[in-house]
Amino acid sequence: MAVFSILDLSPIVKGGTAALALNNTRDLAQHAERWGYRRFWVAEHHNMTGIASAATSLVIQHIAAGTSTIRVGAGGIMLPNHAPLVIAEQFGTLAALYPGRIDLGLGRAPGTDQRTARALRRHLGDSGESFPRDVLELQSYFQPAQPQQAVRAVPGAGLDVPIWLLGSSLFSAQLAAELGLPFAFASHFAPAYMQSAIELYRTRFKPSAALNRPYVTIGVNLFAADDDATAKRLFTSLQQQFLNLVRGMPGQLSPPVDSMDSLWAPDEKSHIERSLACSAVGSPQTVAAQLRAIRDRTGADELMLTALIHDHAARLHSFEIAAQLREQC
Repeated sequence: MAVFSILDLSPIVKGGTAALALNNTRDLAQHAERWGYRRFWVAEHHNMTGIASAATSLVIQHIAAGTSTIRVGAGGIMLPNHAPLVIAEQFGTLAALYPGRIDLGLGRAPGTDQRTARALRRHLGDSGESFPRDVLELQSYFQPAQPQQAVRAVPGAGLDVPIWLLGSSLFSAQLAAELGLPFAFASHFAPAYMQSAIELYRTRFKPSAALNRPYVTIGVNLFAADDDATAKRLFTSLQQQFLNLVRGMPGQLSPPVDSMDSLWAPDEKSHIERSLACSAVGSPQTVAAQLRAIRDRTGADELMLTALIHDHAARLHSFEIAAQLREQC
């Protein structure tokens, strides 16, 4: 049986509010728990008027407080934006409140544009150089505290907070392999290096205290509906969102349209279709076949499903359909 999890961006729809988005995210997590999803992650993005999960640890607390068994975590925290000790304290607090349920996925991108990254960090460094060092420092704060240890994460020291590395290129795949950590690839928006990254990770993986064998999760856009036409129409909300990003005009999530033909130019269409190639869109039968094909191609241990669907009821229905397909995938 396939292992399915959910990545949610707490989408703020046109005409909606951040409060509505955050409550919809918790509602989706509650349904996901009942439907048997393994984990529920939210992602750190900043200065995005269509995404409500910027204060990621607070959103995780909101979700964890409304659920009881599903794992909840970050997919991910953009570590260069933060001091490792701060993240250790935040996720140590979450793990103390919700033991055995908190995941910490780490990325090295800013999760925003360069101007906002500067506002977050004040001084921008080379994340390629600092990220591995920061990951090791963060790991050290979750180890049992030593008698003469000068700086401790309280809470945090000695707590079980699994760390994942996230990426859309080969960098994090290689680092995850070197450190023996689980790896999640952002194929739902950047699939170009997916196969190469997975192969590199598996080939170079070194067993660690955290993990004795490679473990790969890949992101997949999910737009499931009762029939193919309805699903394809729902998918246009995500296509419009990417079109706005390509044009440098990110905004709130638009309602679906009957056709994208009049909205994008041929080069924009080609670029967006490449970016969203790792997607399952259609009826239950269509989606089952697409998810099986993705698993067969990648050998992924887990599929992290995500769906920027404008209507919350349709979004719930999409994830319910997928949950019913696990045995077929």
